Amino acid sequence: MLMRTDPFRELDRLAQVMGTPARPAAMPIDAYRKKDSFLVQFDLPGVDSEAIDLTVEKNVLTVHAERNRPEADGVEMLVAERPQGTFTRQLFLGETLDTDRIEAEYTDGVLTLRIPVAENAKPRKVEIGTTGSKRNALSV
Repeated sequence: MLMRTDPFRELDRLAQVMGTPARPAAMPIDAYRKKDSFLVQFDLPGVDSEAIDLTVEKNVLTVHAERNRPEADGVEMLVAERPQGTFTRQLFLGETLDTDRIEAEYTDGVLTLRIPVAENAKPRKVEIGTTGSKRNALSV
């Protein structure tokens, strides 16, 4: 199971209502389960794949990315709405996920992580043994 926590979410919502962002835009995500894996997609448009750092420590997955405007002499910026700088996002992963087998792919500005469910957390069929007695359990 994926667990998301963001202590500043309510502050961001309030600031959005007031019309001013409380902090730079976070990297938006989608997360869903597909068979025996969780897929998480992070929007990182304009970020070079070399500027993305992905780490897992215990059950905390951290994505760190950096996007900077290209430096150009003699250029006057007219509109600058796209967030620049360093972006960090953390996800708390449940113990049922196999953090040793995470796969990551970055295509068209979207970082996609595949996090498999741990083998010991998958549902399994339990065999029922019989003793050979055909006695009805309800009759005494």
